[in-house]
Amino acid sequence: MDSLIQCSLYRMASIDNKELELAWEIISNTDTHLFLTGKAGTGKTTFLRNLRTSLPKRMVVVAPTGIAAINAQGTTIHSFFQLSFGPQIPGTQQKSKRFQFRKQKIQLIRSLDLIVIDEISMVRADTLDAIDHVLRQYRNSSRPFGGVQMLMIGDMQQLAPVAKEDEWRLLSPYYSSPYFFSSKVLQNTDFVTIELKHVYRQNDPVFIDLLNSVRNNCATADTLKHLNTRYIPNFSPKEEEGYIRLTTHNYQADIINEEKLKALKSAEITYNASVEGDFPELAYPTDTTLRLKVGAQVMFVKNDSSPEKRYYNGMIGKVTDLKADKIIVCSTDDGHTIEVDQEKWDNIKYTLNEDTQEIEENVAGTFLQFPLKTAWAITIHKSQGLTFEHAIIDAQHSFAHGQTYVALSRCKTLEGLVLSHPIPPTAIISDNLVQEFCKDPRHQQPDAQHLTELEKSYYLRTTEDLFSFDKIHFPIKDLLRILREFFYHSYPKLYTSWQDAEERLKQPEIIAYKFHKQYERLILNTQNIKDDSGLQDRLKKGAAYFKEDISFLGKQLSITKIQTNNKQARERLTNVIQNILFEYRLKTELLNYVAENGIKTNEYLKYKATISLKLENDETLKAKHFVKKKTK
Repeated sequence: MDSLIQCSLYRMASIDNKELELAWEIISNTDTHLFLTGKAGTGKTTFLRNLRTSLPKRMVVVAPTGIAAINAQGTTIHSFFQLSFGPQIPGTQQKSKRFQFRKQKIQLIRSLDLIVIDEISMVRADTLDAIDHVLRQYRNSSRPFGGVQMLMIGDMQQLAPVAKEDEWRLLSPYYSSPYFFSSKVLQNTDFVTIELKHVYRQNDPVFIDLLNSVRNNCATADTLKHLNTRYIPNFSPKEEEGYIRLTTHNYQADIINEEKLKALKSAEITYNASVEGDFPELAYPTDTTLRLKVGAQVMFVKNDSSPEKRYYNGMIGKVTDLKADKIIVCSTDDGHTIEVDQEKWDNIKYTLNEDTQEIEENVAGTFLQFPLKTAWAITIHKSQGLTFEHAIIDAQHSFAHGQTYVALSRCKTLEGLVLSHPIPPTAIISDNLVQEFCKDPRHQQPDAQHLTELEKSYYLRTTEDLFSFDKIHFPIKDLLRILREFFYHSYPKLYTSWQDAEERLKQPEIIAYKFHKQYERLILNTQNIKDDSGLQDRLKKGAAYFKEDISFLGKQLSITKIQTNNKQARERLTNVIQNILFEYRLKTELLNYVAENGIKTNEYLKYKATISLKLENDETLKAKHFVKKKTK
């Protein structure tokens, strides 16, 4: 491992961390999908931050909630992939308008080497399959996730994904559970698991052991007895001590927030929501009657819908001014002032059309209100991913897998934790499906030999992609079909010349197949791919040969000039020629690069991403120069 990267990693701790080092090797030197897990506070988030600053791969970071996305310095899954919040039924996505991306987004997706999903425990199986569909579609690849490496970070012993009763009714015929590991893509995809063992958040070994017992569903009477020593009845901290209260249910947080609001001396202002149509009270995103005072601690309950994106769901702030049509909030994150307007929520009804297999969405009702709630207390669900010096926890009524563990593990020390009620045995809940997944021997940590095999497989796939001409050949076949259907009589010579070109392309493909056996043998037998001069020389010579061998396609494209008033034919022709142009130029540029530099995976992929974006924006490569409307 590069010493600079190693130092970057080891700044997280005073000891060497073999698991972190192995995770880095897998992400840096392979394209293998990785599930990085570990107890709360084991450095998962810090590892991610180091990736962002030091990894040469092109990557994006997404997360299932606004809070998680902000903590990971990324964006939400639903925002990046333009997913609805309803169920994603397998096999229905291809016809959905929500997957029609803008050109810039498509360019970004095509250039990616790595996608990081933080807080993967909260990601539903159907969501992961929808991500897989989007990536395959826009990267034009049948490989899982369109060939993009996936880093899934999270702890399955923490909060589970949300699947409402009506949503699960639609999803249950397709999935054995809502968890991400039940997704169809992961059921048919190899991935490795690394579990981080060293806890950084907590230093006290006694507290760590207590948390482990809760996490692993093996808390004894002694465990609970020790934890419950932190039960302090009627505990009332000073304002400056910075205690935050974590509750299992919203109503508990509401009571606490009400008491804090009453204690403020400033005048109270009321803001009433506007509700239209069918919008059940249980589904209200915030209070219908929002009562605030200057000085109130508040939390945003919706991402900013404006282009400025000034706030996110879960952001904390303090009210500094109240007006009839605006609320002024000072963010506790960075102290910036936000003028908050009302936001609208839609109540969407989802139904599955049995004839078309489409998910149909209908707006049944709307809710209009300021996107704020008082927030001296928050639910445990909202706290995942956060760390507190001091917290008052009420977990006696925990009702979900991992809920109590999440609450307790937010605190750095046992002394900084105060229980408002003793924790009963019934509050420690664990899902057997998660336990079975974690014990699956297929998810064992890879050893040194396995890592070497993964690195060589990655290098081989990268090399195979360079010396494959399918992405050029397939659109040429499409072009011939269009020419035969619409232009056989008007452009017979052009049709014949493309027939000849298609036949001629078969020769380098045959040679590439034989060449594959050569470099595969060299890759599998070498001890050091990057520094193997024999391998690199062979790849350089091969790239130079194939660049020259396919150069005839450039000449063939230059003579392809077609005029037609048939709109359908013109559109189909434009799309296919555009595809051929891009793939040919990209292949030529990459072959030229390798002929000079060989293949060092990360450097090569970086160049590929750069040149891809450049070619996407190259006006000289637009098909409009080749296909035009017929002039009179």
